[in-house]
Amino acid sequence: MKRIGLFLLTNLAVLMVFGFVMNLLEPWLRAQGFDINQATMLLFALIFGMGGAIVSLLLSKRMALKSTGARIIERPSSQAERWLIETVERQARAAGIGMPDVAIYEAAEPNAFATGASRNKALVAVSTGLLRQMQADEVEAVLAHEVSHVANGDMITMTLLQGVLNTFVLLLSRVLGQIIDRAVFRSERGYGPGYFISVLVLQLVLGILASVIVMAFSRWREFRADAGGARLAGRGKMIAALERLGRSQQPGQLPETVEAFGVRGRTGPGLKRLLMSHPPLEERIAALRRAET
Repeated sequence: MKRIGLFLLTNLAVLMVFGFVMNLLEPWLRAQGFDINQATMLLFALIFGMGGAIVSLLLSKRMALKSTGARIIERPSSQAERWLIETVERQARAAGIGMPDVAIYEAAEPNAFATGASRNKALVAVSTGLLRQMQADEVEAVLAHEVSHVANGDMITMTLLQGVLNTFVLLLSRVLGQIIDRAVFRSERGYGPGYFISVLVLQLVLGILASVIVMAFSRWREFRADAGGARLAGRGKMIAALERLGRSQQPGQLPETVEAFGVRGRTGPGLKRLLMSHPPLEERIAALRRAET
């Protein structure tokens, strides 16, 4: 629950900061004689809503390297590193994307992730725990899963989805805030104290609902990346890799900034599942087995 809370707080903090800036700008612009109509409000919401998402995408590769301590393999120094480079290069060619940077990071947990601002300038990183605990065929399948994420443009799609939802949250909270301020607090202009209180509460509630939508998409793209990994490496290898991950007792160690892009993520029952980035491994394995028939 602590990680769920941190994830929510991070996204909500971004919305709150942008919302606070908008709250400051709106009265000031009105005082300067600018008419803040719905079109202008939409433009403001779009700029602030998409801004944070796009910045995070552009910095995603650098942030992932820094937060995990991953080292990009510039010149392979071992047979294992050469094999990693050659495998990713072959899979990237088959997937029709540019060669991603390949990195290794120190972690006992068997995991891997992919990130980057475009399909042709991405990063694929694997943990030392993955290399130690998995067979070569299973590592190949995990790499194929991550290359599929890149080929599917999942990082870009997630960013656009988050940006659109941020825009929706910022805009709708302000429209409803004006309505509440006029109807409940009897403010003639709709920008009284009730407006600012309503906007803050609505941003919190709508921000949580937006996170639920983003996580639902994240779980769906895991099934799609598994299917892509099966095409690139073989269905049997992909199933074996997921089964191996399911047997691992290592706790999740990926930082919040890249956890949603790991091959293995946290899951939970009931309402808790709504905020999980990954479906249960057994469901992913079952989906691959159903595709065999």
